[in-house]
Amino acid sequence: MRRFSGLFVRLLLVLLIIFPGSSPKIAAQEVLRGEVRIDLEPIYGSYADSEYPLSPESARRRALEEAALFYSAMIYGWSFNYDIGEKARGIAEAFELTPLGAVRFGDPGLFATDAEVRDMRLYLWTDYRLTSAQQNRAASWKTGTIRRVQAMGHGPLEPPVAAAGWLGVKQKALEDAARQAVRAMLRGSERNRPKEARGRISLVAFPRYFMDRGTWAADARFQVEVIEIVPFAVY
Repeated sequence: MRRFSGLFVRLLLVLLIIFPGSSPKIAAQEVLRGEVRIDLEPIYGSYADSEYPLSPESARRRALEEAALFYSAMIYGWSFNYDIGEKARGIAEAFELTPLGAVRFGDPGLFATDAEVRDMRLYLWTDYRLTSAQQNRAASWKTGTIRRVQAMGHGPLEPPVAAAGWLGVKQKALEDAARQAVRAMLRGSERNRPKEARGRISLVAFPRYFMDRGTWAADARFQVEVIEIVPFAVY
């Protein structure tokens, strides 16, 4: 297996410093912070990633794209519609998430701060400086009937799911964790199994990813607000 030279590591760190996305010294404002981990020689299950090994620029971009995904989920979150399903009645389970906003790669509020390369993996700490509108949005997750739930989800790596790309697979694992979080919360709060639930959900902090039996697993903590519950009695 190919190993990265000291020159590669130095070039990667230089890119993190001199390119947009490196943190300048600015006036204090509300900041979110999180760490991402990017495999520099990405092999998942029985196949290598579409780029193997990663170039310094690709590693940097992937790290900031992944951070943008998580900050989107923390600040804006998703609305959800969960048809819980029941085999006895022939009702299939369906979970739909709709993003309520997005932070994208190149966003002026997203910065790389500290980086380390260890065991063929890039560990990158990032900051996201919120605008006034985003601060208001983030504050909305601290009011109302918000509950916090820990859950784990999975993103299969086999084709055609793998065609979604490295970030798409991680996103699927995160969305599956969101489904598990809503399901667990409803089990704990509803005496009778509901037919359907609607509401919104967001990340509390960056999730933890690891390989679990040939899949990406995402362990994450969510904030959930159930806005409407439809009982089976309606049907």
